Amino acid sequence: MRNLAIDLGNTALKYAFFAGSALERTGQVSTPEDLLRVADISTADNIIFSSVRAGGAELAQQLTFTGTFISLDYKTPVPLLNHYLTPQTLGMDRLAAVVGANYLFPEGDCLVIDAGTCITCDFVDRGKNFWGGSISPGLQMKFRAMHTFTQKLPLVEQTNLPVPLAGRTTAEAMQSGVLNGTVAELNGIIAAYAEKSAKMVVVLCGGDAPFFETSLKAPIFTVPELVLIGLNRILNYNV
Repeated sequence: MRNLAIDLGNTALKYAFFAGSALERTGQVSTPEDLLRVADISTADNIIFSSVRAGGAELAQQLTFTGTFISLDYKTPVPLLNHYLTPQTLGMDRLAAVVGANYLFPEGDCLVIDAGTCITCDFVDRGKNFWGGSISPGLQMKFRAMHTFTQKLPLVEQTNLPVPLAGRTTAEAMQSGVLNGTVAELNGIIAAYAEKSAKMVVVLCGGDAPFFETSLKAPIFTVPELVLIGLNRILNYNV
């Protein structure tokens, strides 16, 4: 059984092929239309589609397949007990990520940090209970916000070089505020959750994961395909 998981995010469309539960390969395109041009896209038996923005599901349904098609929403059965009070407003990428984390690390509680356009921190316990989490602006959003909502602050680019805590130029000060400040924010969130869970696993994904992988204090597992793995777990659960 060959599965195709599709994740339409805020900035890109990611997809992955699975043989049952085994990840075969992943890819990324810019638009749903580009997905239709992927060479072996028609070899999928079952498809699951998730989107955090409008559009895309209709194009995904143009794909050729023989089995199940799931457009993931809050009504789709998942292998977790969802305690989110407004499930209809929950981003499906967040739900897929905690499903993926629980699948990969079933013996422990998991704090899932998805460092993308926004930074989400979500908690799922070893009993398969999803308790929700937090949403805050991502790195690029913070840089753009400072430039957009002020008259004189420049648009500063993110850097992978070490940034001094006390910036001696306006650009350095902005980089310190965003980069060092966000690291401190996440270290504090991890520490707060760790007080509630003695055997917590921190799982990191998202486009800015490489930056945080080397910056955070706590031991972490970086799983770039976490959302796609979670989508496939949901697909298998329903099939």
